[in-house]
Parts: sequence; structure tokens; C-alpha cells
Amino acid sequence: MSFSIGEEFWSMIGCGVFVLSLLLDRADGILARLTGKTSPGGHKFDLVADSLSNSLAFVGIGVGLRSSQLGELAIPLGIIAGLAISAVLWLVMRAEEQEGGRAAELDGTAGFDADDAMLAVPVAVLLGWSSQLIIAAAFGASLFAVFFFFKFRRFLGS
Repeated sequence: MSFSIGEEFWSMIGCGVFVLSLLLDRADGILARLTGKTSPGGHKFDLVADSLSNSLAFVGIGVGLRSSQLGELAIPLGIIAGLAISAVLWLVMRAEEQEGGRAAELDGTAGFDADDAMLAVPVAVLLGWSSQLIIAAAFGASLFAVFFFFKFRRFLGS
């Protein structure tokens, strides 16, 4: 919500809330694994919550940029990024329904996974690169959704 206001102060608040969300998301997953309290329902809830918060952040950034040099184009760019993130979630959930938990997980590198790329969002916003971020997210997330579609298309027919 705070990203959509389009003012620097509220964007900084949005960045703080977004980073806190990322940290708590990581912490609850680690805690669940350490205590043996993981569950398929919890994993599904985590996927949906991540997708929803990430998608809404990009929509909010797009709305907040409506007065920027992108003008009204920023809003559909934010929506495209949000929809692409939701499409990836749907494909992940579909793959996991067919093959079991973590079937669509991408291997991480050096302790980092694909979700860690979301840390670039608050960094870009704080550096004043929101316009570049929303353009990159609209195209990048869409390309990633297409990649995921082709990688996991075998799960779509069942």
C-alpha cells in the first residue's frame, strides 16, 4: 500500500515493511524445518502469501510511479509484473500437486535461491531506480513465467 502513494517517505516505509516481510518469511521457514513442524498446508500457505505480497508490491510500485516519467504506463507494468509472479506461483503449485512438495524448486547457488532476488526490490527503490525496476520486473518476471511454463508444462495437461 505504501508504495502506491508515490512519495519518497512512504516508499521508504514500504521498503522497510518489504524487508521485514522477507526476513520473517525466511525465519518462519527455517524455524519450521528446525522444529520438524513443516506441513504441506503450511508450505502452500507460504507460497500463496509470498506471491500475494510480492505481486502487490509490484502493483503498488507501478501505481506509485504514475506521476513519474513513465506516466500511466507504470500502472500496467506493475500489473504485468504482479500477474507474472502469480503465474509462476500457479505453475509451482500445479507441479507440486502432481509430483509432490518442492517439485518445482530451482536449485540455489552458494546459499542463495531465486527468492533472494526479491532483496533487489527495496535496494532499487531506495536508490531511486523504481522506474527501471518496474520495467525490468514486467519483462523479467514475464520471461521467468514463460521459462517456468516450458520447464514444467508437463504438469499442465493432467
